[in-house]
Amino acid sequence: MRVTHVNLARGFRGGERQTELLIRALSERPGLQQQLVCRNDSPMRGHLHDVPGLRLINANHQLSGHRSLGPTDVVHAHDAKAVHWAWLHHLLTGVPYLITRRVDTPVKDKIINRLCYRKAAYRVGISQLIQTQLEGRDWGKVKRIPSAHAGLVADPERTSALRSSYPGKFLIGHAGALVDRHKGQRVLLEAARRLANEAPEAQILFLGEGADAQTLRQESADLSNVEWLGFKENIADYLAALDAFAFPSRNEGLGSVLLDVMQLGVPIIASRVGGIPDIIEHEATGLLFPCGDADALADGLLRLLAEPELRHRLCLQASEHLMNYSPRIMADAYQRLYRSLVNPSLQETAR
Repeated sequence: MRVTHVNLARGFRGGERQTELLIRALSERPGLQQQLVCRNDSPMRGHLHDVPGLRLINANHQLSGHRSLGPTDVVHAHDAKAVHWAWLHHLLTGVPYLITRRVDTPVKDKIINRLCYRKAAYRVGISQLIQTQLEGRDWGKVKRIPSAHAGLVADPERTSALRSSYPGKFLIGHAGALVDRHKGQRVLLEAARRLANEAPEAQILFLGEGADAQTLRQESADLSNVEWLGFKENIADYLAALDAFAFPSRNEGLGSVLLDVMQLGVPIIASRVGGIPDIIEHEATGLLFPCGDADALADGLLRLLAEPELRHRLCLQASEHLMNYSPRIMADAYQRLYRSLVNPSLQETAR
């Protein structure tokens, strides 16, 4: 079976990492050949350079790359532009395609979107909310396949060195693109102002870069309990050093970084928004707070600081929950869909 993945994003964020995880997991399956259609400057090329047998097809926009592709049985669209690419390729060749929807906002009701989504063989949502949104459009078969954790491994020496550089501190971390309208960093900064007075031992570390980086740094210049560490390739070393992880997103398809934090044994407090409640069950696998409520976030962080037994329990139960979010399980689910498109008699059993 020949599967073509399409991801035309310029950068490398959660959707691109999930595309990489899926390609790597599928590369271990016998009899499955893979191609990736991506931009010639896509970071995915570097991330996937060592995947055996993977063929890369250059496409800087939706109209390019079709002639270079060659035979394929299934096309898998992983981002918005890829949806248009897959639809056009279907019109040109008749090859079936499926769409993975990763954002928690409804698909815009435009003619081109209706055409692309209706022609897809399957529409896949990564969370319950996205699945429900897709089912509400009545465009065809919808499945839910969650994202996977990345299997991150921390270097104990580097993690220990980071902790030792903050003696006596309770380390609270956040990781994500520095784009407040999405990730809500200002909510955490507002909570940091309370913590500066009520918990001086709390130190907040921001990991990542983004469009709001300079503005956010300026707004927090007076906060001695906030530090901006920038983008880190070895992010696992930093996450593993944390005492708690705060995720105040304003919208989130699923929040796959939470799976990585769980895997590294760090307790989580996150906003109750988008697909996050699929991962975080309040008081069981983490704490949830109302979106945008900085006081509720500060209260939750103070509670985590004061209750080590709570931190331990949340991490233990999160680790058990994580078994449902492995790259292997994600790859199994997608492979069943691919097979059902190659052999239509399997479509009723694909789930």
